[in-house]
Amino acid sequence: MKYECLIIDDEKLLADSTAEYFNLFGVKTTAVYSAEEGRRFFRENMAELLLLDINLDDGSGFSLCKELRETTNIPILFISARTSDDDKIAALNIGGDDYIQKPYSLGVLLAKVKAVLKRYGKSSSKNCYEDKRLKIDFPAKCIWIEGRCVKLTALEFKLLAYLVENKGRVVPKQELFEKVWGNRFTGDGTLNVHIRKIREAIEINPNKPEYIITFWGDGYKFEGGQD
Repeated sequence: MKYECLIIDDEKLLADSTAEYFNLFGVKTTAVYSAEEGRRFFRENMAELLLLDINLDDGSGFSLCKELRETTNIPILFISARTSDDDKIAALNIGGDDYIQKPYSLGVLLAKVKAVLKRYGKSSSKNCYEDKRLKIDFPAKCIWIEGRCVKLTALEFKLLAYLVENKGRVVPKQELFEKVWGNRFTGDGTLNVHIRKIREAIEINPNKPEYIITFWGDGYKFEGGQD
């Protein structure tokens, strides 16, 4: 079965009430309460977006996220009562797309989930980018480097796609915050982490990038490779 949203949270009452609220407002949602139930869900079902708690009774949400990233690039939004900046950075580094603090407002969370589903449901205006080294299939959300498939998170792919669509133009950071995250208040640190992960995936030398060029104080530009 296919759902728009899956919640994995060992706080059963909270998970169920969130799923019930989402369903009431037209977002097809279900909930499971452990890492193992989450693994079983993805063996038998599909979801377009995942809300994943960090602390699960039978394991870490971080570890589960790493496992899932081997087979899916759907948006993964961490939900947690933990407030450490280290946790937020770790969530991005291991493949998460956002970090949502508990306790959360159901209305605010629903609006965010709807925005993410809408954003990632859209295909790029171009079907493909290709040069001698890099190929990007936008509808399929697949990337190949010299014929080898590489993986990005959903948000990393969205960021790369937006830069490619604006190839040759310096895209201001504020524009990236608004167009990619849908949030003008996203911080530089979050953007920098995602840019670094993309460079590690596609650049020959991430410390001397040829595709994604930094313009300090302004933004980033996708240069493209040789055709």
